[in-house]
Amino acid sequence: MSLCSGIRADGGRCRAQAMVNTQWCINHHPDRAEARRRRASKGGKRGGRGRPAQELSDVKRQLQDLADMVLVGNVERADASVAGQLLNIKLRALETERRWKELGELEERMVALEATLEASKKRSNRWGA
Repeated sequence: MSLCSGIRADGGRCRAQAMVNTQWCINHHPDRAEARRRRASKGGKRGGRGRPAQELSDVKRQLQDLADMVLVGNVERADASVAGQLLNIKLRALETERRWKELGELEERMVALEATLEASKKRSNRWGA
């Protein structure tokens, strides 16, 4: 396979393999501009791979602090119970957010696979029909 003819943002040549029957990789192909735009848009909203782990660590720390304060007697059990419930809601929201991101990524992969399958069908129709 040949290398992509695209030029990277730093001015260097792209080193990715070109897609079959084209001179560009998936990231530089002109017909994929809309998909690239959608991926770039999502990238800014995701916040990076470390954010969910940091948020989980924060919730765990808050829960531990809350438990410690209850045991010492600095916080009433009823107040701690409500705070614990709210932190649990936050954990469920983080899990829902993770699932939505995962679904979005799967959708992008399916679109790419469907496009590849359609292109493959067109190539086979040229030779078989």
